[in-house]
Amino acid sequence: MSAKIKSIIEASILVKQKLLQDESLIKTVEQAVELIVGAFRNGNKVLFCGNGGSAADAQHLAAEFSGRFYTDRDALPAEALHCNSSYLTAVANDYSYDVIYSRLIKGIGNKGDVLIGLTTSGNSKNIVNAFEVAKEKGMTTIAFTGESGGKMKSISDYLLNVPSSDTPRIQESHIMLGHIICELVEAAYFNNA
Repeated sequence: MSAKIKSIIEASILVKQKLLQDESLIKTVEQAVELIVGAFRNGNKVLFCGNGGSAADAQHLAAEFSGRFYTDRDALPAEALHCNSSYLTAVANDYSYDVIYSRLIKGIGNKGDVLIGLTTSGNSKNIVNAFEVAKEKGMTTIAFTGESGGKMKSISDYLLNVPSSDTPRIQESHIMLGHIICELVEAAYFNNA
């Protein structure tokens, strides 16, 4: 069993080493930080969406902005869209699970807001639909995906596609990249950089 444990850790490290060598992805992270700082400075918000483990990661990252990351500071306007279970179950039941996020974006999304979607496949229909509505609303979109980018590749403004097709390894890297963004946004926005 210890060999299997080591193998899983090595696989996680390998994905992160690939990320470390991907200058294009590093540049996209920088651009995402600048975009989010600008959105917050302009009075806009950052919205997150995902399914399953990616929903948990979306909620985690939203809380890093609205709570705190490293510094004791004011809350930043960030929210994970799946947290209202009454809304989620009503819309999924009355309409379709595929529109749970796009319907909410239509109602609360504003020009200049940022929508961050986490989907390891890049093909989650409800995230794709949300990005399409976000475009109509003049929002900027950032997709966290796996290696191929899936359908998100062609519809996102910024793509952070982790070089793996293994869901747990992708999600581990999503939270790492999200933490990097949160740390750098917090430092820049509150002038600690």
